[in-house]
Amino acid sequence: MDAAPRSFAELPADPSYGVPVPFAAGTEAGATIGELDRRRVTQCALSRVCAVCGATLGRPLAFVGSRSELDRMAFHVPPTHVACAESLLDAYADVADPVLGLDVAPRDWVLVTTASFEFVRPGRDDADRRPAFTPNGIQVRLGEHVAP
Repeated sequence: MDAAPRSFAELPADPSYGVPVPFAAGTEAGATIGELDRRRVTQCALSRVCAVCGATLGRPLAFVGSRSELDRMAFHVPPTHVACAESLLDAYADVADPVLGLDVAPRDWVLVTTASFEFVRPGRDDADRRPAFTPNGIQVRLGEHVAP
């Protein structure tokens, strides 16, 4: 499961959409952008590596997700480098379908930055069985600075 970090340009392409497949969706042959790989999501959280390129994270961290995830302060796509998140948004601009296990298409995603996060594993009785990432104080919300 240990895959070496890759630059954005070196990520494998999704066979259906032709866009880069981020580290958290899998690096095996045939990986797609349809869903996140639970093992990779956990690896991103515990090893503090970028969900897009797989390299060690620094600060600030970026999260991409839906507005409802922002409202709940619980993102499902693991943290990324800011540049990786921006590259992902640019690359996915023409993808009209929900991908990476999110319920909205990339054109409706938000990007927020933070200095740290908590990894929240779902409980046995949780309806949503996906792990989540809770930012500890958002620095940027939809392009506007807000108080943490």
